Amino acid sequence: MAARRGPLRAWLLLHLLPQMYCEYGMVHVLSEKGSSKGKDYCILFNSQWAHLPHDLGKASLLQLQDQTASVLCSPSDVPDGGFNNQIPMVMRGNCTFYEKVRLAQINGARGLLIVSRERLVPPGGNRSQYEEIDIPVALLSYTDMLDIGKSFGSSVKGAMYAPNEPVLDYNMVIIFVMAVGTVAIGGYWAGSRDVKKRYMKHKRDDGAEKHDDETVDVTPIMICVFVVMCCSMLVLLYFFYDHLVYVIIGIFCLAASIGLYSCLSPFVRRFPLGKCRIPDNNLPYFHKRPQVRMLLLAVFCISVSIVWGVFRNEDQWAWVLQDALGIAFCLYMLKTIRLPTFKGCTLLLLVLFVYDVFFVFITPFLTKTGESIMVEVAAGPSDSATHEKLPMVLKVPRLNSSPLALCDRPFSLLGFGDILVPGLLVAYCHRFDIQVQSSRVYFVACTIAYGIGLLVTFVALALMQMGQPALLYLVPCTLLTSFAVALWRKELAMFWTGSGFAKDLPQPPLVIAPVSCPELPKDSNVPASQQDTEQMTNPTLHMKELHGPTSAAEELADGDTKTDQSEISAAQGEEPAGQNKDDLESKCLNAEQKQLE
Repeated sequence: MAARRGPLRAWLLLHLLPQMYCEYGMVHVLSEKGSSKGKDYCILFNSQWAHLPHDLGKASLLQLQDQTASVLCSPSDVPDGGFNNQIPMVMRGNCTFYEKVRLAQINGARGLLIVSRERLVPPGGNRSQYEEIDIPVALLSYTDMLDIGKSFGSSVKGAMYAPNEPVLDYNMVIIFVMAVGTVAIGGYWAGSRDVKKRYMKHKRDDGAEKHDDETVDVTPIMICVFVVMCCSMLVLLYFFYDHLVYVIIGIFCLAASIGLYSCLSPFVRRFPLGKCRIPDNNLPYFHKRPQVRMLLLAVFCISVSIVWGVFRNEDQWAWVLQDALGIAFCLYMLKTIRLPTFKGCTLLLLVLFVYDVFFVFITPFLTKTGESIMVEVAAGPSDSATHEKLPMVLKVPRLNSSPLALCDRPFSLLGFGDILVPGLLVAYCHRFDIQVQSSRVYFVACTIAYGIGLLVTFVALALMQMGQPALLYLVPCTLLTSFAVALWRKELAMFWTGSGFAKDLPQPPLVIAPVSCPELPKDSNVPASQQDTEQMTNPTLHMKELHGPTSAAEELADGDTKTDQSEISAAQGEEPAGQNKDDLESKCLNAEQKQLE
């Protein structure tokens, strides 16, 4: 019973008591000598004391008087001559905000800045006190006070103002492009890669060069375990943030370097240089004798992750590296993790939908501070001793100057889960498109639905001015759109059961069409009958659709395409003839694959 009273009491205090007005503002500081450029600092004020102008040009530029040696709780703390047309800076503590601002107003102050070593809270009072005071009062952090003295000296002027927040920051456009682009590229790559695997068994490639990563099919049990782990980790981060944040940073560096390597390796393999291998050795991994170019790529990817890990708190440019590594990580996960059925997609998205909504909207009623656990962990606790931020987000600095950007949220964030979870559905849609030969209608529709859901998220963020669970909008948009397309095309049953449906369909008859292979050069040392055997044509299987659309790649996987190739390899002669035979096989197989494509 006692455990139930705590959340109930917090809810009553939060909703039944009069709410205190809390607004972010700025104090623009510059030197009285005018030799340096001014700088804005964050302040937290209560507009019930006095309103601040929205325009800096309408704010009064007054002298800032450093009185941080006192707390301004008694007349003895007032200097000789008072605060005539000045804004004193005094320390927080020992008395109420009302007593401080009343003394300042009586002694001629035009405003009051209360310096706080602790977390900034709005300066409160009661209605009668608000009516008595007519000068603005705001809280300034102790670190900002020290920076003012270091940057401008003792003779400084300041103007307090509170500009209006922009409805939508332009950095949202950058986040939108990155998110939709990652989902589209990752979904397309995952689907295409699934089909290309069917051709790999027809290629001659040694084990060291097999670069096709294995995929992981997600089962309902894995989904339940994953969600339980997410909930547990989020709660642990909320209570032990300063200890676990470095574990998350280390995991991100390792996973991001693997993802970057996976994304860049297809491009590096196209380069004609660095194909030589390292010498024989017994070292782990190196005993496979990787190519020099792939080894250099691995060193590069690890170096990029290390550079980000060292300079991760550099706000000017570290976010670019974090976003690049984050996008590579998301692409790698979309390529590796596979949802085999739409039923599995629906289960995963709905469970994480509930998870996201609960930890954003429900947990404020359960925490003592009234803060959302999800928002608190994603943005980093304000009272964190390390001041570290979780790297599992795409972050872009705010482009518009505003108090919110200066004080609380200098970056706009989008979690990796808001990309990966809908992205797995997009990848499934692309695989289904290839199987039913639907001109990628599912893939395009689901990608557009994801973009629309993200736009709705941004609109809700601008209207509510608080963190939003993006899956609240992304899950309905993507799931309902995919469901509607399947229903419209009358393929809902196949779409629901997933990739295994094609095995149950009636197989169309196969028509064999010959594909002429290039002739081998005549060799006087090889008998004529053996050369005639090497000039045989290699039949390739082609499909004619008689009972409905069926993928050519699927039929190839079930067909017997290797029977006639063994006849080509029957020719055994001296070394030059054997090499020409291998070239012939390679050209024939390439011709088969081009016909299939």
